[in-house]
Amino acid sequence: MKKLKQAFSIAGYNFRLWRGNPRIVVTFTLSFILCFLLTDKAVRFAVEHNTTLQLVETFIWSFGDSNSILLSSVLLVMLFADMPFLSSGTPFYLVRTDRRTWITGQVIYIIAATSIYMLFVLLSTILLSMKYAFPANMWSPTAAILGYTGSGQRIAIPALVKTLEMSWPYQSMICIFSLMLGYAGVMVMIMLVCNLRFGQAAGVIGVFTFSLYGILMQPDTIQLLLRLPDEAYYIANVLIGWLSPLNHATFHMHNFGYDKLPRLWQSYTIFISLIVMLYFAAVRAAKRYNFNFTGTEG
Repeated sequence: MKKLKQAFSIAGYNFRLWRGNPRIVVTFTLSFILCFLLTDKAVRFAVEHNTTLQLVETFIWSFGDSNSILLSSVLLVMLFADMPFLSSGTPFYLVRTDRRTWITGQVIYIIAATSIYMLFVLLSTILLSMKYAFPANMWSPTAAILGYTGSGQRIAIPALVKTLEMSWPYQSMICIFSLMLGYAGVMVMIMLVCNLRFGQAAGVIGVFTFSLYGILMQPDTIQLLLRLPDEAYYIANVLIGWLSPLNHATFHMHNFGYDKLPRLWQSYTIFISLIVMLYFAAVRAAKRYNFNFTGTEG
């Protein structure tokens, strides 16, 4: 229990370093701008058609797309650019505890900070559309038009009929938020492990390699590269749905009862398992990490 309290103390110390940190302000500002760009099309469509929105629909449509999930997650590289979070307070914590407790504190901070960032993304999309939105847990007339008339596909808003018929807005929002959090958590943990083992440059390379893998492992991309016939597209779609973490984070790339894609609970389990494995890899890497406090700031 003492070590757990120390780990939370380490995480709390990292949060105190947010005060007056321009990098934190820039990260959240860029995130808000991204949310504005992603929600603007849906809001303008509702205004032009004189229809209303459900309060969380813009979040569902904005981040029901793998490219949007990828863009929002990559911004976390800036938020965690100072990994493994060495500061003037680090030597004092290392003297009073062990490296395992120290890295546990860093992981608690990473998970908490990522959760705050994702919550900020959710609240930003709500704020940007709330003027035209209602809170009831039912799909809006805008969603019906976008989904059933094909308008969403024409203007690149993923208001899929599959989503409308198989779920409700708030349930969908919780699922998408959880999937995004799991994906971002895995990505940031990869960054931490690479930083501890090979240095900060390796952490950035690890993140972009992980992101590039997600970009390449898309059904359309694989079909184009391998020149697959249309009959093989479904098989490729299912395989990629299982093999790509980015597709695991994409809500509509899941089994809603009539295909062989991953179910939501399976994706949650995979993300949690990967985070736990990366935690133990980070603990192991921290034991051999060469701490250098030259130039750290208070």
